[in-house]
Amino acid sequence: MTSPVVIPRAERVAHFEQDVWSIFTPLALECQAVNLGQGFMNFPPPDFVVEAAREAVTRNDCNQYSHPKGRPRLRNALAKSYGPLFNRTLDPETEVVVTAGANEGIFSIFAGYLDQGSEVILMEPFFDQYISNITMNGGVPVYCPIRPTGNSTKDMPASEWKIDIKELESKITPRSKIIVLNTPHNPIGKVFSREELEEIGALATKHNLLIISDEVYDRLYFDPMKHHRIATLDGLWERTITVGSGGKTFGTTGWRIGWLIGPKALVEPALAAHTRIVFCVNSPLQEAIAIGFEQADERGFFGSQIKAYEHKREKLLNVFRELGLPCTIPEGSYFILVNTDRIQVPEDYKFPDLLWKRPKDFRTCYWLTKEIGVCAIPPTEFYSKPNQSLAENFARFAFCKTDETLDAAAERLLKLKEYIK
Repeated sequence: MTSPVVIPRAERVAHFEQDVWSIFTPLALECQAVNLGQGFMNFPPPDFVVEAAREAVTRNDCNQYSHPKGRPRLRNALAKSYGPLFNRTLDPETEVVVTAGANEGIFSIFAGYLDQGSEVILMEPFFDQYISNITMNGGVPVYCPIRPTGNSTKDMPASEWKIDIKELESKITPRSKIIVLNTPHNPIGKVFSREELEEIGALATKHNLLIISDEVYDRLYFDPMKHHRIATLDGLWERTITVGSGGKTFGTTGWRIGWLIGPKALVEPALAAHTRIVFCVNSPLQEAIAIGFEQADERGFFGSQIKAYEHKREKLLNVFRELGLPCTIPEGSYFILVNTDRIQVPEDYKFPDLLWKRPKDFRTCYWLTKEIGVCAIPPTEFYSKPNQSLAENFARFAFCKTDETLDAAAERLLKLKEYIK
């Protein structure tokens, strides 16, 4: 029997740890748990978007390569929809690029701007893919936590999680090149205020940083909050690339359609990288998202979608209120951070060895999945190691699910009563 061939991995991937998804997604399937971990919808996209996709795949022009910038119909639809939201006329030829999901768009920005050793300022918790996107492009992530300033032993609004602007500025060095903002925020559900954005923008201007504004949940914010766009503030359009997502906007996470919006000079390096990474994005689903935007307003889609998510949010919040578990009340996105400190997991419970190498929330969420039958995600995955203690008494639950799924989760979660101190 021949020995297996061992070829050393590139250092850019050799250091990756097993990620949270490869632990909890198979576990949820194995236990037949209600999966409120991953932020995918288990209900179909709107009929008019699905029908648009069905029709697009019958057209030959939609089954061939698209321009690397994206199909003209989608770029035009994005420019028309977003122009009023940015308080300007957007040029679909030079200020909009369609990407293979928001994640590939962010990767392309890093590829277009980072040199070896360039630093990227991240506010944590952060979307976990940011880290590999940065390091694979030679960059160095630098972290500054958003901290809860309210009483986290009671329900508190997401707005009470704050970034200390002086601490944020202390992270900036001569090597700093980019600062990443996420609003509405995953997993906190925070919608940054205009005043907070002005402070962040002032730092970016003072230190000549590019702003990546990850706004994939920009159509999911709840009354009475208003979603402010940092690119609309004085002098900040010129240094901001805004990232959007068709998956979050229309419930089509598997379609992998995203976009970048920004001034021509900023978008061009990202487009150059994007062209070499994927060349182009799949054509028929670009067409379907374009039609989605063309019809969304006349159908009142965005407003009705917000109302549907507000209903789902309240349905899940009510369960945790009945259990007496404090929550961060999300102002946007579709996640709830729940304070799990009062849950007493049996001391003699047998956990897999790998979980003892992770923070406490990994074991709490494993036990919830295995014994209660509801899968949540440990939010320390979204923190740097030095700051993981800030999140080890929380769990993240997604409410982008059918009412039937949320009801099934609620029934199981009520079994927690006997474990709450």
